[in-house]
Amino acid sequence: MTGASIRFPHLGIVIEHLGKSISIFGFDIAYYGIIIGVGMLCGIAMAVHEAKRTGQNPEMYYDFALCAIISAIVGCRIYYVAFEWSYYSQHPLEIFNLRQGGLAIYGGIIGGFICMIIFSKIRKASLLLMADTVVPGLLIGQIIGRWGNFFNREAFGGYSDGLLAMQIRMDEAAYTTQDLLDKAVTVDGVQYIQVQPTFLYESLWNLGVLVIILLYRKHKKFNGELFMMYLFGYGIGRFIIEQFRTDQLLLPYIGLPVSQVLSACLSVFALIVMIYKRSRLKKALKTDA
Repeated sequence: MTGASIRFPHLGIVIEHLGKSISIFGFDIAYYGIIIGVGMLCGIAMAVHEAKRTGQNPEMYYDFALCAIISAIVGCRIYYVAFEWSYYSQHPLEIFNLRQGGLAIYGGIIGGFICMIIFSKIRKASLLLMADTVVPGLLIGQIIGRWGNFFNREAFGGYSDGLLAMQIRMDEAAYTTQDLLDKAVTVDGVQYIQVQPTFLYESLWNLGVLVIILLYRKHKKFNGELFMMYLFGYGIGRFIIEQFRTDQLLLPYIGLPVSQVLSACLSVFALIVMIYKRSRLKKALKTDA
């Protein structure tokens, strides 16, 4: 194979022959899965650290992680398949093929949160305190996990000639659009589509949200506040970034990007909750005074 796999022409970065999987004893393991796995392990480690920092039992979070990982993966897949049902209804066996991607983070968040509700009830733990405790780990998992999209050559945006523009070999891209094909570039005889690396945008945005939450966590006013900050911060970023993507999951009949609609709803909801809770706290302080 000639030509680089991925190029960032304006940054002078050229990545030669980047594979999508590694072979161990003749069995191909997708880098996508490896990256997701690393993200999960780092996220669990962060959640356990937060539990220790706040005087909680860290063993409880190891137990929760076992349930949450399964629930999150199932949620990710169900969410993705549900909004791509026109394809999967014709290829039902592909529903179980996770090695090619097809995991939607919002589905994972929903699945994990449902698991947390049940787990907290069984263990008689505070749901909102647990949510605050796992948020930094969740963000770390998302920051790392997005790079699985990089190896899969997916979750990118439309044409761009900006500083971070990324060129992907046309024959290695997970998908493409007519506009990208029309604006394809040829380098050393190899054709590339030139796109916005929206996976990178989201990874960097999440890093910023994580930093803000880590700086603020010692000053939180109520249990659940960090989780609300996450929903608000991530929601805004995802709402903005989603408009650039070329692989959006769309709401049936309406045609709007489902992640963009959900992001807007969650951001508004989280903002209302934070304003309401802080207002109640201020009133309580005035009453006590």
